[in-house]
Amino acid sequence: MIIRKSEAEIEGMARAGALLAETLALVAEHLEPGVEMRELDRIADEHIRAEGGYPTSKGYKGFPAALCISPNSMVVHGIPDGYRAREGDLISVDLGVTFDVCREALAAGIEQSHVGNRLSDISHAIQVVVEEAGFSVVRSLVGHGVGRSYHEDPQIPNYGPPGRGPLLQEGMTLAIEPMITAGEPDVYVHADEWSISSVDESLAAHFEHTVAVTPDGPRVLTAAGAALLR
Repeated sequence: MIIRKSEAEIEGMARAGALLAETLALVAEHLEPGVEMRELDRIADEHIRAEGGYPTSKGYKGFPAALCISPNSMVVHGIPDGYRAREGDLISVDLGVTFDVCREALAAGIEQSHVGNRLSDISHAIQVVVEEAGFSVVRSLVGHGVGRSYHEDPQIPNYGPPGRGPLLQEGMTLAIEPMITAGEPDVYVHADEWSISSVDESLAAHFEHTVAVTPDGPRVLTAAGAALLR
């Protein structure tokens, strides 16, 4: 089946493609006689993650690296190892980049944390980002109020229609925490009664910030510098 992508999906792919090109240029800067292939892989892996993405190839069907590096007579899918580049080598470098949708969903939720908005405006913004990217929102787990207690009201689902729930007011402090999976949304609790995993064993992700609702907009209390997001 041929899948047509939405405009949002194409924009996301363009962002990933830009980071991919940037990473290839960085690898090229370090590709010189004597450098080990696994050192190039480390450089690429760290740069991609620092920019909010992750290397698509790593872990794909068991592939162990961020880069495919294929020197000389090797055509494709070379695993970076201790081979050191030599003058005159022909070295092909291949990689894929995926941006972390969960982090983007968190940012979208935070952006809705303004006085006068409704609680579900946060929930809806998160859901839109996650589902437009082809992932699932875990529906049995929620964010929550936080401050005087570890968990306070209100509960903050990561899905739902906008314009519902309590009005957001100055002084409210919210733990916004998208929890998503690459497959189905169902999860189960392990025997230790704490750990929670996806039922279908699909990859899962979770990001969280504590946000204060202020007259000047959402204030992220758990970010460096407690930055204001407008």
